Amino acid sequence: MVCPDIRGQRLSEDPEARLDEARGLALAIGIIIADAQIIAIREVRPNTLFGAGQVERIKTDCELHEAELVIVDGALSPIQQRNLEEKLKRKVIDRTGLILEIFGERAATAEGRLQVELAHLDYQQSRLVRSWTHLERQRGGFGFLGGPGETQIEADRRMIRDRMAKLRRELEQVRKTRELHRKRRGRAPWPVVALVGYTNAGKSTLFNRLTGAEVMAEDMLFATLDPTMRAISLPGVEKAILSDTVGFISDLPTQLVAAFRATLEEVTAADIILHVRDIANHDSAAQKQQVLGVLTDLGVLDEDDGVSEMPILEVWNKWDLLSEEDRADLTDIAAQREDVVCISAITGMGNEALLKRLSTELTAGSSVHDITLSAADGAKIAWLHAHGEVLDDADAGEGEEGPMRRLTVRLGAKERGQFVSQMEAN
Repeated sequence: MVCPDIRGQRLSEDPEARLDEARGLALAIGIIIADAQIIAIREVRPNTLFGAGQVERIKTDCELHEAELVIVDGALSPIQQRNLEEKLKRKVIDRTGLILEIFGERAATAEGRLQVELAHLDYQQSRLVRSWTHLERQRGGFGFLGGPGETQIEADRRMIRDRMAKLRRELEQVRKTRELHRKRRGRAPWPVVALVGYTNAGKSTLFNRLTGAEVMAEDMLFATLDPTMRAISLPGVEKAILSDTVGFISDLPTQLVAAFRATLEEVTAADIILHVRDIANHDSAAQKQQVLGVLTDLGVLDEDDGVSEMPILEVWNKWDLLSEEDRADLTDIAAQREDVVCISAITGMGNEALLKRLSTELTAGSSVHDITLSAADGAKIAWLHAHGEVLDDADAGEGEEGPMRRLTVRLGAKERGQFVSQMEAN
C-alpha cells in the first residue's frame, strides 16, 4: 500500500493519519497488508503518477513482500492505473476502487446493492476492464473485484451503459418511494433526528445506545451502509425518529455520492442533525471539514456562508479515550459553545444530557394552547392527541353543539398551522 504525498496538495492535516485510514479501509474487507508507506511526490507524472525511480522501488518492495495487489491511496487515471500494472506486473487499484469494493461487500439491502453496482459501473466504464481474481485467494469476494458471476463488468461498454440506464430507472423509483415515505412522516407528529459523521465516529454505537437496537457497530470503517430508523423517547417529546446513515470519508468517490443521494436525502428531511465526531482522533478537525463538505453538496449547508436552516448539534464522542489533559482543554472549549454535547456512546456518559438537549431543540418552537371543542368532534380531539402533547383534557360544560371539552395542548409551529388550517376548512 502506498500513500502519495503530493507537494502543494495536502489532502489531510497529517499524511500518517491518512495512511492509517487507508490501512483501515483495506483491513475492513480482509486484505492482508504486507507493507504500507508514504511516498513524497514533487511532480505528478501524467503516465504513472510516481517517478520512474519510485515505481522501481515499489516493484522491489512488492517482490520482497510477495505482494499480489498494490493499493494507491489516491486517485489514479485509467492510463496511470494501466501503466502501473504493466510496470509492477501486479493488479493496482486506487482509493476509489477500494471504497467501492467495501461498499459492494457491505451493502445488505437490494437498494444498497443497486447503488453500489451503479457507482462501480460508472467508475469502470472508462477503464481497461480485466478479471480481478487476485483477491479470491485472500477472502471470499463480493464480485466487484472479480470472481464467479462477474459478468456485467466484463461486458462491452454498450452493455454497461444499458445496465446503468436500467439501474438509474430503478433508483429513481426508490427515490420516489422515499419521497412518499418522507411526506407521510411529515404528516406525522414525530420529528426526525439524523446522525451524520465521519466513518467510524461511533454513530451506530450511539444509535444502539439510544434506541436499544442491534445495528452493526464495529471498530471498522463503513460498518454501516444501509440507513436504519428507530423510535426514541425524549423528555417532553412523545416520540422521535432516529436515523443512522452511512459514514462520510475524505475523497468519497463522486460516483458514490451520486448513487447514494437517495439515501443521503434522508438527512435533508430531518428536523435536527447530530454531527457525531470522534473527538479522540487527532485528525478530527479535518474529518469535520469533510463532513461539512458533503452536507454542503447535499444542500444542507449554504455554499456561501456555511449556515444551515435546520439546527445541527456536534456530538463529541469517544470522551472515554481522551487523556485527562485533553478532557480539561476540550471541556473549556465546549463550555463556550452552545452547539456541543460531550459523550461516550460506548459507556453511556453524557447520553442523558444529549437527550435533554435534543428535547430542548425540538420543542423550542412549541407553545401551549387552550382549545375548546365539541366532545362529539372525536377526529379533531384525536388529531391533537396524535400531533401534540395534551397537557390537560377536561369537561368544559354545555355548548351549542352539546357537551364540550377543553384541551390544553403543546403544539409546534408546524402543527399549530396544520390545526388552524383544519379548523378553517371546516
